[in-house]
Amino acid sequence: MTEALRAEWTKLRTLASTGWLLLGAIVLTVGVSAAVAAAVHVTSRTGQDPTKLALTGIYLGQTIPAVLAVLTISEEYGTGMIRTTLTAMPRRFVLLAAKAVNVAGLTFVAGCLAVAGCLLVGRLLLPGAGLDPAHGYALVSISHSSTLRAAVGSVVYLVLVALLSLGVATVVRDTAVSIGVVLAVLYLPPILAQAVSDPLRRHLEQIAPMTAGLAIQATTDLRSLPIAPWAGLGVLAAWAAASLLVGGMLLRLRDA
Repeated sequence: MTEALRAEWTKLRTLASTGWLLLGAIVLTVGVSAAVAAAVHVTSRTGQDPTKLALTGIYLGQTIPAVLAVLTISEEYGTGMIRTTLTAMPRRFVLLAAKAVNVAGLTFVAGCLAVAGCLLVGRLLLPGAGLDPAHGYALVSISHSSTLRAAVGSVVYLVLVALLSLGVATVVRDTAVSIGVVLAVLYLPPILAQAVSDPLRRHLEQIAPMTAGLAIQATTDLRSLPIAPWAGLGVLAAWAAASLLVGGMLLRLRDA
């Protein structure tokens, strides 16, 4: 396992795209959060959730770790390098596990930086938008247990999205199709949920990986959520585990 981890780490760190994608994920996530924080404005306590607003950038930023995870294995199929990889590491479950650990580790580091940037942007900009103690809102701070939970959960969310994407790419193999499938799995259910009424809408939001997983960001009015924060993250974890399990089985059964 150690050799597999080292080999996969060498592949990732020597690719120029890895660094740029991780940097892009941080910049996009923080940039979107900054844009939202600069655009929002309230004049009274209207039920806004400052922490969730500060973390809005994750809605778009998650796409880049997903792309990185897809490229981790699909590019090897595209270039034919997967044959060399499997010759050097014939234990295919170990190979996939090594890729998963490396992708998760890189996403975790980028996620921590992105989430920290989002919270900093929220603390600096949201008071100017009326989300301040004068209007009944606490400043964004990880000293609040609910904000800390949202921050930690958001980092875990990004890691799980990356693992889900890696599993999908292992099943599909093609880069473009894999990215399309991942984006559909993430963004299509919320769109469908808006087209139907309760209780079907609520059920869709409870089982969809993105809407369920992002419930971890909520810090106010938790009773109105379709699913509890940690339970929602558990749903996303189940999606990620299922995709990796299916991907691992197919990786073992199919020819390169």
